[in-house]
Amino acid sequence: MKKYNNIVAGVLIAFITLSCNKKLDLPADGRISLANVFNDYNQVRGYLNSCYGYCPAPYMDRSSYTDEAEDADDITAGSKYSIWYGGNVTSSDYDSYSSDGSPWTNLYIGIRKCNTFIEGMKTAGVIAGEDEKQGWIAQAKTLRALYYLQLIKRYESVPVITIPYEIDYDFSNDKKSTFSEVVTQILKDCNDALAAPNNAGGFSWEIQANQFGIMSRAVPYAIMSQAVTYAASPLFSDGTYTWQNALDITSEALYQCTANGYKLFDVYSGAGEAQNVYATYFLTSSNDLRAVDKETIYQGGAQMQVWKYAGLPSTDGVDKAGPCPSQGLIDAYEMANGEPAILGYSDANHLVPVINPASGYDPLNPYEGRDPRFYASIYYNGALRHLDQPAGYTIETYVGGNEGIATDDRKHTRTGYYMRKFNSHRSGISNQSDGAIRLFRYAELLMNFAEAAYQTVGPDDEVTVNGSSLSAREAVNMVRARAGMPELPSGLTAEEFENRYRNERRIEFAFEEHRFFDVRRWKILDQTDKFLTGMRITKSGSALTYTRFKFPDRNCSSAKWLLYPIDQSEVNKMMGLTGENWQNPEW
Repeated sequence: MKKYNNIVAGVLIAFITLSCNKKLDLPADGRISLANVFNDYNQVRGYLNSCYGYCPAPYMDRSSYTDEAEDADDITAGSKYSIWYGGNVTSSDYDSYSSDGSPWTNLYIGIRKCNTFIEGMKTAGVIAGEDEKQGWIAQAKTLRALYYLQLIKRYESVPVITIPYEIDYDFSNDKKSTFSEVVTQILKDCNDALAAPNNAGGFSWEIQANQFGIMSRAVPYAIMSQAVTYAASPLFSDGTYTWQNALDITSEALYQCTANGYKLFDVYSGAGEAQNVYATYFLTSSNDLRAVDKETIYQGGAQMQVWKYAGLPSTDGVDKAGPCPSQGLIDAYEMANGEPAILGYSDANHLVPVINPASGYDPLNPYEGRDPRFYASIYYNGALRHLDQPAGYTIETYVGGNEGIATDDRKHTRTGYYMRKFNSHRSGISNQSDGAIRLFRYAELLMNFAEAAYQTVGPDDEVTVNGSSLSAREAVNMVRARAGMPELPSGLTAEEFENRYRNERRIEFAFEEHRFFDVRRWKILDQTDKFLTGMRITKSGSALTYTRFKFPDRNCSSAKWLLYPIDQSEVNKMMGLTGENWQNPEW
């Protein structure tokens, strides 16, 4: 954290984009004082704009740090994946090998800007109506809550700072707050933001044409739901926030978002464009005034070039195969009849699956009759390459096939599979049509509700949400129904439901960064990320033989890897100032 200088450098002017900019009397050095900033309409709007942009953007590479995928770059000596898999990461170089670097400093820069804005608005002149000013403050408080949520998901205990530091601030007074204490601040900021009038200062339920990426009223509800769900989870729970708290908060979030038009995406673009509604969603831009996409609460990530950085070697211009889906992920996809295909493994290396006889799974035709989300998310042997050419080219991942496994080429799969989610079959050098990861979406509210409900009252007991009743099982079934999957059966035990629920999150949110944080907050990292398996297919005539294989053990699944290390430079600084070691366990 850096000392705050109460003179904003001239670069602030770059954030001022409104056309009717009032001239200011500037000192000779060209700087603008904060007093001037908060007494000018356009300068205030410009400073608020500068509070945005500090949230780590979700990206597909995160899946390579989970049991979802083995990255094709693991064969490259010194790549961040080979270093990560080998466990050769320290607190001093973590930012070089993590999927999003080490966002500690950047998030605190965002928090500092929000603090300055919120404090500055307390003494702002008569530059706008009171409602509009409240809306601006609501945006800043929502952003601050978002930044704190991103911090605690990664670091757990962090300092809570809600006012600008004076130039002579004594940093030896700083201390780390517990996860629950930070959640309390997050909830306060979100509730304060929601106290602002609807549509005040752009803080609205409705997304306008010029508001893409701007905080809306749905965002604080999504932040609160995720924050309290994490706070009740095994890794972070200290008894302050219970599953009942998570249920109450998420129930209200679900009700408010539903009442204001949010729902699961339900528009199908057609067989020539996508396999199903689920696939269409991830190829649809959320920047459309919610005319089509009513599921996305906040996108966060930018449009990705999946075709290039997680593409097929047969695609012109591909750079690498990127995250290659694991056999474990493939096994997690149920059959279309709603039965799990694989019940577990009879060996420690997960090479001998226990097949569910009720599922209809055929190990000689392992990709037939699966959950529709499988076809929307995975390129497998025999998958149709171009959906508008039903009799056209199919993927060849067998040994010797065009997309077959290679151990010395990062353009070919390492596991026998390629990622298809977010990737339009039309994308390539001359056409970029791929999608983006959503940071928050309506489906997560349903799943968070289900998790809190089954932990509190059980899978089948209904919870009243503002006059409507919903059970944990029904919430999950809503997500499954959108995907074209049968309902989960009633009467599951708590343990059975938990297993099905966690598997549902794994499938529904595949490659969307949730898995990385889910297995950590559930404290099952040592069960999921120790090693991965793949599928090697050989072809003799028209006959195919499927052989599972195991990758070397990873050394990144111990308790140490549950949290990010705090930047070592920050740890050293605070050790000198406070005499306390702020570093997370084992780092």
